[in-house]
Amino acid sequence: MSARPLRLSTTEPGFEAAFGARLHWSAETDAQVEERVTEILADVARRGDEAVLAYTARFDALQATGMQALELKASELQAAFEALPAVQREALEQAAARVRRYHEAQKRASGESWSWREPDGTLLGQKVTPLDRVGIYVPGGKAAYPSSVLMNAIPAQVAGVGEIIMVVPTPRGERNPLVLAAAHVAGVTRAFCIGGAQAIAALAYGTATVPRVDKITGPGNAYVASAKRRVFGQVGIDMIAGPSEILVLADGSTPPDWVAMDLFSQAEHDELAQSILLCPDAGYIDRVQAEIDRLLPQMPRAAIIASSLNGRGALIHTRSMEEACDISNRIAPEHLEIASADPHRWEPLLRHAGAIFLGAYTSESLGDYCAGPNHVLPTSSTARFSSPLGVYDFQKRSSLIEVSEEGAQTLGRIASVLAHGEGLQAHARAAEMRLKP
Repeated sequence: MSARPLRLSTTEPGFEAAFGARLHWSAETDAQVEERVTEILADVARRGDEAVLAYTARFDALQATGMQALELKASELQAAFEALPAVQREALEQAAARVRRYHEAQKRASGESWSWREPDGTLLGQKVTPLDRVGIYVPGGKAAYPSSVLMNAIPAQVAGVGEIIMVVPTPRGERNPLVLAAAHVAGVTRAFCIGGAQAIAALAYGTATVPRVDKITGPGNAYVASAKRRVFGQVGIDMIAGPSEILVLADGSTPPDWVAMDLFSQAEHDELAQSILLCPDAGYIDRVQAEIDRLLPQMPRAAIIASSLNGRGALIHTRSMEEACDISNRIAPEHLEIASADPHRWEPLLRHAGAIFLGAYTSESLGDYCAGPNHVLPTSSTARFSSPLGVYDFQKRSSLIEVSEEGAQTLGRIASVLAHGEGLQAHARAAEMRLKP
């Protein structure tokens, strides 16, 4: 088994075509998936708990006599936490504390209400309020992700959300104790052992047992992504996530085995994950490839890593670090590592990325688990216009306007002119009635 990411150079005549082909990924869902998801959503909207139980038995091989058997009690979450080995308990608590501290700072910076009064007494401002109830989807099945629990639930809790409803598939009834313990640490209000499109439908429409939420966050498979897309409007969603991505900008100063392993860290997620290296030193790229060859046989998920690197990976020789930064901005990656002796020299040139990791010691994996910033990040170039999950995703903003009698004399005349210009006479008259003779 070997992993040979595509070798490219920006000086080659065919670079643009090869580069574009390697980046291409379509967010379109298979037509059969879309059709099946449509059926599931409609069925859950119609039959509620009955449909959720049927799909859970069918897709997760989990037979339950009623929804109460699929709900995880707070005492069960606490028991899972207390039963963990001490080293795991401490790691969860330390990670949660760092994530909470970061999001509390985020709330102070961007999540507070504000207002001002103009000289005539008019008040203008913004009122920030938390959502009442949110649903977080935690993937299950192939792997368990306690870190996803922390990253979705903690910013919601910091924002002041009243209820946090967690859904997590437990195929054949297998409950991951770390996921349950993370729910306890993160302050999840209620948790259900359901997954797939049926879980999204239950959260979006509500059932006799599962409360309807205002927003759904968290990643999932193609069925979950399709369901989230279709229920948007009934509820809010965070994003439609694509495959995991890492882009490493390297100046040749970081040990090449570190960079090879960082490329592996995303490639091991799945075959569609993308790992790219940009570097102006061709010899260094050769050394990274040699480390890929050496380290791959040691990896338990070697087959997935090899498939990802062979199918979507790239090692790109650039003319300079400045050109590497320009290409990075075109890619707008989910995770961007600056593996440089002077990362702060290059960071100002980088405009588009979900998260930027500065310096050789800042591996992307630290951001996934415990650095503090959120690991739910925009993928597939959407970092051009969207941001990491944060406290602001669990809040909404209402404008505050209090016009004084004096202010109404100025604003009323402006509004009257513009309203008449738009042909909306009632708008104009409403403003004019407040004008003094």
